[in-house]
Amino acid sequence: MSFGKLYGSADNAATIPILAVAKAYDIPLELVETSPGDNSADYLKISPTGKIPSFEGKDGYILIESMAIAIYVTSQNEKTTLLGKTKQDYASILCWMSFVVSDLAVAVRGWVWPLKGMSPYNKKAVEDQQKAALKLIDVFEQHLLAHTYLVGERVTLADIFTAGLFTFPFKTVLDKKFREDHPNLTRWYETVYNQPILSAVLPKLEFIDEAIKYQPPKKEAAPKKEKEAAPKAAPKAKAKEQDDDDEEEEDKPAPKPKHPLESLEKPSMIMDDWKRKYSNEDLRSIAMPWFWEHFKPEEYSLWRIDYKYNEELTQVFMSANLIGGFFARLEASRKYLFGMASVYGKANDSVIVGAFLVRGQDAEPAFDVAPDFDSYEFTKLDPSKKEDREFVEDQWEAEKSITVKDKEYPYADGKVFK
Repeated sequence: MSFGKLYGSADNAATIPILAVAKAYDIPLELVETSPGDNSADYLKISPTGKIPSFEGKDGYILIESMAIAIYVTSQNEKTTLLGKTKQDYASILCWMSFVVSDLAVAVRGWVWPLKGMSPYNKKAVEDQQKAALKLIDVFEQHLLAHTYLVGERVTLADIFTAGLFTFPFKTVLDKKFREDHPNLTRWYETVYNQPILSAVLPKLEFIDEAIKYQPPKKEAAPKKEKEAAPKAAPKAKAKEQDDDDEEEEDKPAPKPKHPLESLEKPSMIMDDWKRKYSNEDLRSIAMPWFWEHFKPEEYSLWRIDYKYNEELTQVFMSANLIGGFFARLEASRKYLFGMASVYGKANDSVIVGAFLVRGQDAEPAFDVAPDFDSYEFTKLDPSKKEDREFVEDQWEAEKSITVKDKEYPYADGKVFK
Protein backbone atom coordinates (compact mmCIF):
# COMPACT_ATOMS: atom_id res chain seq x y z
CA MET A 1 0.00 0.00 0.00
CA SER A 2 1.28 3.46 -0.92
CA PHE A 3 2.54 5.65 1.89
CA GLY A 4 1.41 8.66 -0.10
CA LYS A 5 1.91 10.76 -3.22
CA LEU A 6 4.87 13.01 -3.90
CA TYR A 7 4.11 15.76 -6.40
CA GLY A 8 7.32 16.74 -8.12
CA SER A 9 9.75 15.72 -10.83
CA ALA A 10 12.40 13.01 -10.85
CA ASP A 11 15.04 15.49 -12.02
CA ASN A 12 13.97 18.32 -9.73
CA ALA A 13 16.73 19.18 -7.23
CA ALA A 14 14.30 19.47 -4.31
CA THR A 15 12.47 16.23 -5.16
CA ILE A 16 15.58 14.06 -5.58
CA PRO A 17 16.53 13.76 -1.85
CA ILE A 18 12.98 12.69 -0.91
CA LEU A 19 12.90 10.01 -3.61
CA ALA A 20 16.34 8.81 -2.51
CA VAL A 21 15.31 8.38 1.14
CA ALA A 22 12.01 6.73 0.24
CA LYS A 23 13.77 4.21 -2.01
CA ALA A 24 16.51 3.44 0.54
CA TYR A 25 13.96 2.81 3.30
CA ASP A 26 11.47 0.93 1.10
CA ILE A 27 8.80 3.55 1.68
CA PRO A 28 6.20 3.15 -1.10
CA LEU A 29 5.96 6.70 -2.37
CA GLU A 30 4.08 7.38 -5.60
CA LEU A 31 5.67 10.11 -7.72
CA VAL A 32 3.12 12.28 -9.51
CA GLU A 33 5.03 14.18 -12.19
CA THR A 34 4.28 17.87 -11.63
CA SER A 35 5.82 20.97 -13.15
CA PRO A 36 6.92 23.93 -11.01
CA GLY A 37 4.30 26.64 -10.84
CA ASP A 38 1.39 24.28 -11.55
CA ASN A 39 -1.60 26.56 -11.01
CA SER A 40 -4.33 24.04 -11.76
CA ALA A 41 -7.21 24.17 -9.32
CA ASP A 42 -6.63 20.58 -8.16
CA TYR A 43 -2.94 21.09 -7.40
CA LEU A 44 -3.47 24.42 -5.66
CA LYS A 45 -5.67 22.58 -3.14
CA ILE A 46 -2.52 20.64 -2.15
CA SER A 47 0.11 23.33 -2.66
CA PRO A 48 -1.39 26.84 -2.49
CA THR A 49 1.80 28.34 -3.93
CA GLY A 50 2.01 25.89 -6.84
CA LYS A 51 5.57 24.97 -5.82
CA ILE A 52 7.04 21.48 -5.93
CA PRO A 53 7.54 19.16 -4.23
CA SER A 54 4.46 18.62 -2.09
CA PHE A 55 3.21 15.53 -0.27
CA GLU A 56 -0.23 13.98 0.21
CA GLY A 57 -0.36 11.01 2.57
CA LYS A 58 -2.76 8.10 2.20
CA ASP A 59 -4.48 9.40 5.35
CA GLY A 60 -5.03 12.82 3.73
CA TYR A 61 -2.14 14.51 5.52
CA ILE A 62 -0.73 17.28 3.31
CA LEU A 63 2.75 18.74 3.61
CA ILE A 64 4.53 21.35 1.48
CA GLU A 65 8.14 22.59 1.46
CA SER A 66 10.91 20.17 0.50
CA MET A 67 12.77 20.39 3.81
CA ALA A 68 9.71 19.44 5.86
CA ILE A 69 8.81 16.58 3.50
CA ALA A 70 12.36 15.20 3.51
CA ILE A 71 12.45 15.14 7.32
CA TYR A 72 8.97 13.61 7.56
CA VAL A 73 9.75 10.81 5.10
CA THR A 74 13.14 10.10 6.73
CA SER A 75 11.58 9.91 10.20
CA GLN A 76 9.35 7.02 9.11
CA ASN A 77 12.36 4.77 9.70
CA GLU A 78 12.77 4.74 13.47
CA LYS A 79 16.31 3.38 13.16
CA THR A 80 17.48 6.01 10.71
CA THR A 81 20.94 7.49 11.16
CA LEU A 82 20.27 10.23 8.63
CA LEU A 83 18.90 12.57 11.31
CA GLY A 84 22.03 12.34 13.47
CA LYS A 85 22.91 10.65 16.74
CA THR A 86 22.29 13.54 19.13
CA LYS A 87 20.03 16.56 19.46
CA GLN A 88 22.97 18.72 18.51
CA ASP A 89 23.48 16.65 15.35
CA TYR A 90 19.80 17.07 14.50
CA ALA A 91 19.94 20.82 15.07
CA SER A 92 23.03 21.08 12.83
CA ILE A 93 21.29 19.07 10.10
CA LEU A 94 18.34 21.46 10.23
CA CYS A 95 20.76 24.38 10.14
CA TRP A 96 22.42 23.24 6.91
CA MET A 97 19.12 22.33 5.25
CA SER A 98 17.61 25.69 6.17
CA PHE A 99 20.69 27.49 4.83
CA VAL A 100 20.33 25.63 1.55
CA VAL A 101 16.62 26.39 1.15
CA SER A 102 16.52 30.00 2.30
CA ASP A 103 19.83 31.26 0.91
CA LEU A 104 21.69 29.06 -1.55
CA ALA A 105 18.73 27.78 -3.57
CA VAL A 106 17.41 31.30 -4.05
CA ALA A 107 20.74 32.63 -5.34
CA VAL A 108 21.29 29.60 -7.60
CA ARG A 109 17.86 30.03 -9.19
CA GLY A 110 18.51 33.73 -9.75
CA TRP A 111 21.81 32.84 -11.43
CA VAL A 112 20.94 29.77 -13.49
CA TRP A 113 17.26 30.06 -14.39
CA PRO A 114 17.70 33.11 -16.67
CA LEU A 115 20.66 31.43 -18.42
CA LYS A 116 18.43 28.46 -19.26
CA GLY A 117 15.50 30.62 -20.35
CA MET A 118 13.44 29.58 -17.31
CA SER A 119 12.92 33.21 -16.22
CA PRO A 120 13.51 36.67 -17.77
CA TYR A 121 17.18 37.44 -18.40
CA ASN A 122 18.81 40.56 -17.02
CA LYS A 123 22.60 40.65 -17.24
CA LYS A 124 23.19 42.76 -14.11
CA ALA A 125 20.74 40.73 -12.03
CA VAL A 126 22.30 37.43 -13.14
CA GLU A 127 25.80 38.68 -12.31
CA ASP A 128 24.63 39.83 -8.88
CA GLN A 129 23.03 36.47 -8.14
CA GLN A 130 26.14 34.65 -9.37
CA LYS A 131 28.29 36.62 -6.93
CA ALA A 132 25.82 35.92 -4.12
CA ALA A 133 25.73 32.19 -4.91
CA LEU A 134 29.52 31.87 -5.08
CA LYS A 135 29.88 33.66 -1.76
CA LEU A 136 27.46 31.17 -0.18
CA ILE A 137 29.22 28.24 -1.84
CA ASP A 138 32.46 29.36 -0.21
CA VAL A 139 30.83 28.63 3.15
CA PHE A 140 30.69 24.97 2.14
CA GLU A 141 34.21 25.03 0.73
CA GLN A 142 35.65 26.31 4.00
CA HIS A 143 33.62 23.95 6.19
CA LEU A 144 34.55 20.91 4.11
CA LEU A 145 38.25 21.74 4.39
CA ALA A 146 38.22 20.07 7.81
CA HIS A 147 35.11 17.88 7.54
CA THR A 148 34.30 14.87 5.39
CA TYR A 149 30.55 15.48 5.67
CA LEU A 150 28.40 18.41 6.72
CA VAL A 151 27.47 16.96 10.11
CA GLY A 152 29.47 14.32 11.97
CA GLU A 153 31.53 11.57 10.39
CA ARG A 154 28.90 9.89 8.29
CA VAL A 155 26.32 10.83 5.69
CA THR A 156 23.21 12.56 7.04
CA LEU A 157 20.10 14.04 5.52
CA ALA A 158 21.97 17.37 5.37
CA ASP A 159 24.37 15.82 2.82
CA ILE A 160 21.63 14.10 0.81
CA PHE A 161 19.46 17.20 0.75
CA THR A 162 22.30 19.59 -0.15
CA ALA A 163 23.80 17.31 -2.79
CA GLY A 164 20.36 17.10 -4.37
CA LEU A 165 20.31 20.85 -4.75
CA PHE A 166 23.86 20.92 -6.13
CA THR A 167 22.92 18.57 -8.98
CA PHE A 168 21.40 21.56 -10.80
CA PRO A 169 24.38 23.96 -10.70
CA PHE A 170 26.91 21.16 -11.26
CA LYS A 171 25.08 20.28 -14.49
CA THR A 172 24.95 23.88 -15.69
CA VAL A 173 27.46 26.39 -14.30
CA LEU A 174 29.96 24.74 -11.95
CA ASP A 175 32.52 23.90 -14.61
CA LYS A 176 36.08 22.58 -14.66
CA LYS A 177 37.60 25.90 -13.57
CA PHE A 178 35.17 26.15 -10.66
CA ARG A 179 35.97 22.59 -9.53
CA GLU A 180 39.70 23.30 -9.60
CA ASP A 181 39.09 26.32 -7.37
CA HIS A 182 36.78 24.39 -5.00
CA PRO A 183 38.42 20.99 -4.38
CA ASN A 184 36.75 20.44 -1.00
CA LEU A 185 33.22 20.95 -2.23
CA THR A 186 33.92 18.87 -5.35
CA ARG A 187 35.35 16.00 -3.30
CA TRP A 188 32.35 16.07 -0.96
CA TYR A 189 29.86 16.20 -3.85
CA GLU A 190 31.46 13.23 -5.62
CA THR A 191 31.51 11.26 -2.36
CA VAL A 192 27.86 11.92 -1.51
CA TYR A 193 26.62 11.59 -5.09
CA ASN A 194 28.14 8.11 -5.32
CA GLN A 195 26.61 6.92 -2.05
CA PRO A 196 24.13 4.10 -2.81
CA ILE A 197 21.26 6.10 -1.35
CA LEU A 198 21.69 8.83 -4.02
CA SER A 199 23.20 6.91 -6.91
CA ALA A 200 20.12 4.66 -6.88
CA VAL A 201 17.95 7.54 -8.11
CA LEU A 202 20.49 9.54 -10.12
CA PRO A 203 22.26 8.93 -13.43
CA LYS A 204 26.00 8.34 -13.52
CA LEU A 205 27.90 11.42 -12.35
CA GLU A 206 29.27 13.48 -15.22
CA PHE A 207 30.84 16.90 -14.86
CA ILE A 208 30.74 19.73 -17.40
CA ASP A 209 33.82 21.39 -18.84
CA GLU A 210 32.31 24.80 -19.50
CA ALA A 211 29.44 26.68 -17.88
CA ILE A 212 26.36 27.36 -19.98
CA LYS A 213 26.01 30.84 -21.41
CA TYR A 214 22.93 32.91 -22.07
CA GLN A 215 21.60 32.48 -25.59
CA PRO A 216 19.20 35.30 -26.52
CA PRO A 217 16.09 34.11 -28.38
CA LYS A 218 16.47 34.24 -32.11
CA LYS A 219 14.59 37.03 -33.80
CA GLU A 220 12.81 36.48 -37.08
CA ALA A 221 14.88 37.78 -39.94
CA ALA A 222 13.51 40.93 -41.50
CA PRO A 223 12.51 40.59 -45.16
CA LYS A 224 15.39 41.38 -47.43
CA LYS A 225 15.23 44.62 -49.33
CA GLU A 226 15.62 44.56 -53.05
CA LYS A 227 19.15 45.29 -54.02
CA GLU A 228 19.73 48.76 -55.33
CA ALA A 229 21.72 49.26 -58.43
CA ALA A 230 25.40 49.00 -57.62
CA PRO A 231 27.29 52.28 -57.98
CA LYS A 232 29.70 52.51 -60.83
CA ALA A 233 33.27 51.67 -59.94
CA ALA A 234 35.55 54.64 -59.52
CA PRO A 235 38.34 55.01 -62.05
CA LYS A 236 41.30 52.88 -61.10
CA ALA A 237 43.60 55.86 -61.12
CA LYS A 238 41.74 57.30 -58.12
CA ALA A 239 41.52 54.04 -56.12
CA LYS A 240 44.69 54.62 -54.10
CA GLU A 241 43.68 58.20 -53.40
CA GLN A 242 40.24 57.04 -52.14
CA ASP A 243 41.82 54.41 -49.87
CA ASP A 244 43.97 57.07 -48.23
CA ASP A 245 40.90 59.23 -47.59
CA ASP A 246 39.09 56.27 -45.99
CA GLU A 247 42.01 55.61 -43.67
CA GLU A 248 41.99 59.24 -42.57
CA GLU A 249 38.24 59.05 -41.89
CA GLU A 250 38.68 55.89 -39.80
CA ASP A 251 41.32 57.62 -37.65
CA LYS A 252 38.94 60.42 -36.69
CA PRO A 253 36.90 59.66 -33.56
CA ALA A 254 33.17 59.60 -34.17
CA PRO A 255 31.42 62.60 -32.64
CA LYS A 256 29.52 61.79 -29.45
CA PRO A 257 25.81 61.62 -30.35
CA LYS A 258 23.58 64.12 -28.59
CA HIS A 259 20.58 62.94 -26.62
CA PRO A 260 17.42 63.64 -28.67
CA LEU A 261 15.88 65.57 -25.74
CA GLU A 262 18.89 67.87 -25.42
CA SER A 263 17.45 70.27 -27.98
CA LEU A 264 14.38 71.06 -25.83
CA GLU A 265 14.22 74.48 -24.22
CA LYS A 266 15.04 74.75 -20.53
CA PRO A 267 11.88 74.04 -18.50
CA SER A 268 10.60 76.24 -15.70
CA MET A 269 10.56 73.25 -13.32
CA ILE A 270 14.06 71.82 -13.00
CA MET A 271 14.03 68.02 -12.77
CA ASP A 272 16.71 67.91 -10.08
CA ASP A 273 14.68 70.29 -7.91
CA TRP A 274 11.76 67.88 -8.02
CA LYS A 275 13.99 64.88 -7.28
CA ARG A 276 15.37 66.59 -4.19
CA LYS A 277 11.86 67.53 -3.04
CA TYR A 278 10.72 63.92 -3.51
CA SER A 279 13.72 62.58 -1.58
CA ASN A 280 13.65 64.99 1.33
CA GLU A 281 10.02 65.90 1.99
CA ASP A 282 6.86 64.07 2.98
CA LEU A 283 5.28 62.95 -0.29
CA ARG A 284 1.60 63.61 0.37
CA SER A 285 1.73 66.78 2.43
CA ILE A 286 4.65 68.65 0.83
CA ALA A 287 6.28 67.01 -2.21
CA MET A 288 3.19 66.29 -4.34
CA PRO A 289 1.53 69.68 -3.76
CA TRP A 290 4.85 71.28 -4.81
CA PHE A 291 4.97 69.02 -7.88
CA TRP A 292 1.47 69.85 -9.12
CA GLU A 293 2.08 73.55 -8.53
CA HIS A 294 5.25 73.57 -10.68
CA PHE A 295 4.35 70.90 -13.25
CA LYS A 296 3.60 72.28 -16.73
CA PRO A 297 2.09 69.82 -19.23
CA GLU A 298 3.68 71.66 -22.15
CA GLU A 299 7.15 70.93 -20.69
CA TYR A 300 6.67 67.45 -19.25
CA SER A 301 4.44 64.44 -19.75
CA LEU A 302 3.32 61.67 -17.38
CA TRP A 303 3.30 58.02 -18.37
CA ARG A 304 2.06 54.73 -16.99
CA ILE A 305 4.28 51.73 -17.76
CA ASP A 306 3.11 48.11 -17.70
CA TYR A 307 5.41 45.13 -18.16
CA LYS A 308 4.15 43.10 -21.13
CA TYR A 309 5.19 39.64 -19.92
CA ASN A 310 3.79 39.37 -16.40
CA GLU A 311 2.98 35.70 -16.97
CA GLU A 312 6.75 35.02 -17.07
CA LEU A 313 7.42 36.62 -13.67
CA THR A 314 8.27 34.19 -10.87
CA GLN A 315 9.94 35.26 -7.61
CA VAL A 316 9.30 38.82 -6.40
CA PHE A 317 13.01 39.53 -5.82
CA MET A 318 13.80 38.46 -9.38
CA SER A 319 11.12 40.80 -10.74
CA ALA A 320 12.56 43.62 -8.63
CA ASN A 321 16.00 42.83 -10.06
CA LEU A 322 14.50 43.00 -13.54
CA ILE A 323 13.30 46.53 -12.79
CA GLY A 324 16.73 47.42 -11.42
CA GLY A 325 18.40 46.24 -14.59
CA PHE A 326 15.99 48.23 -16.74
CA PHE A 327 16.71 51.35 -14.67
CA ALA A 328 20.46 50.81 -15.01
CA ARG A 329 20.11 50.86 -18.78
CA LEU A 330 18.18 54.15 -18.62
CA GLU A 331 21.25 55.95 -17.26
CA ALA A 332 21.76 58.04 -20.42
CA SER A 333 18.31 59.58 -19.87
CA ARG A 334 18.59 60.19 -16.15
CA LYS A 335 18.34 63.98 -16.37
CA TYR A 336 15.17 63.71 -18.46
CA LEU A 337 13.33 61.12 -16.36
CA PHE A 338 11.90 60.48 -12.92
CA GLY A 339 9.65 57.64 -11.87
CA MET A 340 9.00 54.47 -9.97
CA ALA A 341 8.15 50.91 -11.01
CA SER A 342 6.88 48.30 -8.58
CA VAL A 343 6.14 44.61 -8.28
CA TYR A 344 2.61 43.86 -7.08
CA GLY A 345 1.43 40.43 -5.98
CA LYS A 346 3.33 37.34 -4.87
CA ALA A 347 5.59 34.63 -6.31
CA ASN A 348 4.27 33.29 -9.63
CA ASP A 349 1.34 35.71 -9.52
CA SER A 350 2.54 39.27 -9.94
CA VAL A 351 2.61 42.31 -12.21
CA ILE A 352 5.01 45.21 -12.79
CA VAL A 353 3.48 48.69 -13.05
CA GLY A 354 4.99 52.14 -12.78
CA ALA A 355 4.57 55.88 -13.35
CA PHE A 356 7.12 58.23 -14.93
CA LEU A 357 7.66 61.92 -15.42
CA VAL A 358 9.24 62.48 -18.86
CA ARG A 359 10.78 65.62 -20.33
CA GLY A 360 8.85 66.47 -23.48
CA GLN A 361 5.70 64.90 -24.90
CA ASP A 362 6.97 61.56 -26.18
CA ALA A 363 8.19 58.64 -24.05
CA GLU A 364 10.27 56.87 -26.68
CA PRO A 365 13.23 59.31 -26.96
CA ALA A 366 13.77 59.00 -23.20
CA PHE A 367 13.28 55.24 -22.89
CA ASP A 368 14.78 53.79 -26.06
CA VAL A 369 18.29 54.15 -24.61
CA ALA A 370 17.41 50.86 -22.83
CA PRO A 371 17.41 47.92 -25.27
CA ASP A 372 14.54 46.26 -23.37
CA PHE A 373 12.24 49.31 -23.33
CA ASP A 374 9.87 47.55 -25.75
CA SER A 375 9.16 44.99 -23.02
CA TYR A 376 6.96 47.68 -21.48
CA GLU A 377 3.72 49.26 -22.63
CA PHE A 378 3.58 53.05 -22.30
CA THR A 379 0.29 54.88 -21.73
CA LYS A 380 0.20 58.66 -21.64
CA LEU A 381 -1.64 60.07 -18.61
CA ASP A 382 -3.80 63.19 -18.48
CA PRO A 383 -2.85 65.32 -15.45
CA SER A 384 -6.15 67.18 -15.70
CA LYS A 385 -7.98 63.98 -14.74
CA LYS A 386 -8.32 63.24 -11.05
CA GLU A 387 -7.88 59.46 -11.50
CA ASP A 388 -4.61 59.92 -13.42
CA ARG A 389 -3.22 62.28 -10.78
CA GLU A 390 -4.18 59.80 -8.04
CA PHE A 391 -2.51 56.99 -9.99
CA VAL A 392 0.75 58.95 -10.17
CA GLU A 393 0.70 59.78 -6.47
CA ASP A 394 -0.11 56.19 -5.48
CA GLN A 395 2.71 54.88 -7.67
CA TRP A 396 5.28 57.28 -6.26
CA GLU A 397 4.20 56.53 -2.70
CA ALA A 398 4.33 52.74 -3.33
CA GLU A 399 2.07 51.54 -0.56
CA LYS A 400 -1.36 50.83 -2.01
CA SER A 401 -2.43 47.76 -3.96
CA ILE A 402 -3.26 47.94 -7.66
CA THR A 403 -5.99 46.41 -9.79
CA VAL A 404 -5.00 44.96 -13.17
CA LYS A 405 -7.56 43.20 -15.37
CA ASP A 406 -10.12 43.17 -12.54
CA LYS A 407 -7.69 41.51 -10.13
CA GLU A 408 -6.21 43.25 -7.11
CA TYR A 409 -2.50 42.82 -6.34
CA PRO A 410 -0.87 44.03 -3.09
CA TYR A 411 2.34 46.09 -3.23
CA ALA A 412 5.42 43.85 -2.86
CA ASP A 413 8.57 45.72 -3.87
CA GLY A 414 9.68 48.64 -5.99
CA LYS A 415 12.49 50.87 -7.18
CA VAL A 416 12.75 54.62 -7.76
CA PHE A 417 14.53 56.09 -10.79
CA LYS A 418 15.83 59.54 -9.90
